[in-house]
Amino acid sequence: MSVPQEKAAAPAPQTSSPSLTPRGESHARSWRGIGWGFVVKLLLMAVVNAFGIMAAISAVRAESWLILSVSILLLIIANVVYFTKRALPLKYLVPGLIFLLVFQVFIFAYTAYIAFTNYGSGHIGTQEQAVNAALIQGERRIDDSPTFPLTVIERGGEYGFAIVDDGDVYAGDSDEPLSEVDDAVIGAAGSATEVPGWNVVPRADLLTDQTLQQTVQSLRVPVSDDPNDGSIRTREGTTGAIYESTLVWDENAETITDTTTGTVYSADDRGSFVAEDGTALTTGWYVNVGFDNFVRLFTEPRLVEPLLMVAGWTFAFAILSVVLSFGVGLLFAIIFNDPRVRARKWLRTLFILPYAFPAFMSALLFRGMFNAEFGVINDLFFFGAEINWLGDPWLARIAVLWVNLWLSYPYWFLVCTGALQALPADTLEAAALDGAGRFRQFRSIILPLLLVSTAPLLISSFAFSFNNFTIIYMFNNGGPAIPGAPYALGATDILISAIYDIAGISGGVADYGLASALSIIIFIIVGAISAVAFRQTRKLEEYQ
Repeated sequence: MSVPQEKAAAPAPQTSSPSLTPRGESHARSWRGIGWGFVVKLLLMAVVNAFGIMAAISAVRAESWLILSVSILLLIIANVVYFTKRALPLKYLVPGLIFLLVFQVFIFAYTAYIAFTNYGSGHIGTQEQAVNAALIQGERRIDDSPTFPLTVIERGGEYGFAIVDDGDVYAGDSDEPLSEVDDAVIGAAGSATEVPGWNVVPRADLLTDQTLQQTVQSLRVPVSDDPNDGSIRTREGTTGAIYESTLVWDENAETITDTTTGTVYSADDRGSFVAEDGTALTTGWYVNVGFDNFVRLFTEPRLVEPLLMVAGWTFAFAILSVVLSFGVGLLFAIIFNDPRVRARKWLRTLFILPYAFPAFMSALLFRGMFNAEFGVINDLFFFGAEINWLGDPWLARIAVLWVNLWLSYPYWFLVCTGALQALPADTLEAAALDGAGRFRQFRSIILPLLLVSTAPLLISSFAFSFNNFTIIYMFNNGGPAIPGAPYALGATDILISAIYDIAGISGGVADYGLASALSIIIFIIVGAISAVAFRQTRKLEEYQ
């Protein structure tokens, strides 16, 4: 049966497919109801807002208005981005940008801020905190001070005292001066048994907990807002007395007077209380000192010489670490890339074993092996001679270079093995046919092509060695010490471990401002060298 031509030519009826999204409309506008995705977004944003508000409250308590402003700004941006329909790209970019701001920009900016202050030992707080610390150090019990019945109280993990004076109960803690408490209950012993707003610490707990005893004995509760009025302290936790400082603070004149000697200490612009004879109180506060920390690094005589030694050794250590480990790794890679070597897979596995060892453990083991009296290095290789590897500056440097070479050459062995196997075989065959020997092939073909792929890794390895704190600290703690050097600097210290010593983390005087200034200089040096090196590596691409 034939089909009539009129019906065959007739157009098929148009069926319009149902579509909820009009053409040209963003899918962000196509939401037609609450789904699970929207609920999850609400929950996540609730968590984000909770953390943001918590950070803002903490900033207000710390009176850090810059952090408060940034926290509120980021919170507003996050809410606007995720609750508007016109910022689809930002929904993917904002988390990464915030993490970049918090973990990179903020850390660097804060380090830079500290570099321009005198933040360190004796200058770690505000002027108010410095005054309180000074008055505490000079506190003595008043001879005619009455003894008050005392109760140890606690609120939110903070301990305080409640004393009874003329039938009234006063309570406070180290941050909150004593204030009268209404409706408190006084027991038969004359001390408070119930203090509204506070939890009374049982006497049994105080007798059995040594940590609590030490906390209570070191606790001081100010009598009033005026630090010159003294504080309540106790020795046994049942009675308290007023302790007053022999130092008197004059807020208007910004002076502290020692009542026992009559010496007046005046506040200066360097964050210290200094007397006319030049003596100063041990407590101070941090202030902006401009470029003083940077100037000290280059002009202070007792600091310049050891830092120059440390800087020179840092460059030598970084360069030699990269060159030696790359050379040894490449040598082994060429040897074990030769098909004539049998059991190459097993031998390669043995050669990369040091790479699997924890670096700090290897450093500690080598430290024992290099011991002058009991180490196996002297016994096995130097006929028992008592060579002081760790005590002599140059021997210690050679030893730490050897340890770092042992740890790092397997990495270059792996990298160079992979790079050698990726070289074009036809190019090498053509060179061989043209009469090029093995050394000529290596110098003109293999090494240039190898550097094309390994040059970025060499640069990053240099930056890593420049800041290789672990090997320096664990092997010999930067020693032996440089005679006359401040901050316990040693002959094998590199700049990053010198910062550790200057910061006072390992003990001694801490100077965070100076350490931060040195950190910025290291950042500039490594950044500049890396930028120049990366620029030079582009020339190697001509060999491809």
